[in-house]
Amino acid sequence: MDVVMAARRKTTKRAKRTSVRRAVSRPSSVSRSSSDRTMFLLAAALVVAIGGYLFLSARTPAPAPVALTKMATVALATQNASGEAGTATLKEVGGKVVVTLDIVGAPADVAQPAHIHMGACPEPGAVKYPLTSPVGGKSETTLDVSFDDLMAQLPLAVNVHKSVAQSKVYVACGDVTKPSY
Repeated sequence: MDVVMAARRKTTKRAKRTSVRRAVSRPSSVSRSSSDRTMFLLAAALVVAIGGYLFLSARTPAPAPVALTKMATVALATQNASGEAGTATLKEVGGKVVVTLDIVGAPADVAQPAHIHMGACPEPGAVKYPLTSPVGGKSETTLDVSFDDLMAQLPLAVNVHKSVAQSKVYVACGDVTKPSY
């Protein structure tokens, strides 16, 4: 019986050693290091991708340059007790100046000659640029001159006349001045 017991003990010790060896010397240890390397590379790629996304999304694009609208507003004051007053808006569009007249108190059905004159109000000089005659106080004219070229010709005045028949009577006048941007 001692011999049988001793044999059983040997067999049990051998079985334990073999299972320990199998656990330690599994071929999966090679695949584990390969698997660990793959996981590391995937994790590194993920970190780089997230970092790149955050970097690029945090960058604010430079704002597009805003085109400066060149414009001046001329206050047209009443002259000769006409009761007519308003504004002339000079705005550069496509390299040319668009002059818009808006006169309050103007007669509804009368064309009133209007011009940009050399000089200043109340007695401007010669006509420099004829404007479309406002009817009912409104008109728009496109001048073949740039805003900067027009401003270089100052002093200028916008002048509105009573009618074609009474062109020597001024009903509204305003001096053109350089705008401050």
